[in-house]
Amino acid sequence: MLHPLTYEPIVRAALAEDLGRAGDITTDSIVPADAVATARVAARKDGRVAGLEVALSAFRILDPAAELRVEQGDGADVAPGATIATVTARARALLTAERTALNLLGRLSGIATATRALVREVEGTRARIVCTRKTTPGLRVLEKQAVRLGGGFNHRFGLDDAVLVKDNHIAVAGGIRPAVERVRAAIGHMVKVEVEVDTLAQLEELLTLPVDVVLLDNMDPPTLRRAVAMVDGRMVTEASGNVTLSTVRAIAEAGVDMISVGWLTHSAPNLDVGLDM
Repeated sequence: MLHPLTYEPIVRAALAEDLGRAGDITTDSIVPADAVATARVAARKDGRVAGLEVALSAFRILDPAAELRVEQGDGADVAPGATIATVTARARALLTAERTALNLLGRLSGIATATRALVREVEGTRARIVCTRKTTPGLRVLEKQAVRLGGGFNHRFGLDDAVLVKDNHIAVAGGIRPAVERVRAAIGHMVKVEVEVDTLAQLEELLTLPVDVVLLDNMDPPTLRRAVAMVDGRMVTEASGNVTLSTVRAIAEAGVDMISVGWLTHSAPNLDVGLDM
């Protein structure tokens, strides 16, 4: 569970973006300031809930006295029409925060729902589904939590918590060996090192170097099987590229430890959720 200090600045910024210079001129013109109402947050489609606490905080920020009742919390699977939560608060706060709350809840639940689908596809294999840094700027911590709620796992959070030597690093360094040697000389002993390879020849060279994880990029399942056999447990294997619901099972059955999926956080469809007064 995320601490409010982590997500409240994000929610406040989203509310400020919506309120602009003059506030909610529609709601403030129509709804009396002292009016109180109850609203139901409901699922319109099947999915997995994520980001509910974050979304509901939008109402509490505008009305600290808001009463929030969670019916289906983060990680719950919901059917169309299911009540996710109810909110009793000043009617102005409900109407003004509605879109911010639903944007966050729909976005994050969509990521969790997509992750859930991939995780179910690889059940019975050793593979874990992991996300990437292909996240919405400013929302990474929320989107990565949504992946976890969907049953997936997180890759590195940023450029500072793990090393990932990619093809462009290798090109600039002049090869895999000099790239790995330079990074090993520069980092602390607690930092993991991962290197991307495109071919089995590159993997063969990598196996002679002090590396923790190999990223097997855009390899088909037969090639992945050969790569896993070559590694033989000496490092963690991660597959990436061309991962879809229709291909992920074959990739997992190749024996890799991790399957990284960028579209989970950059292209997962929103879960349709609504607010009924």
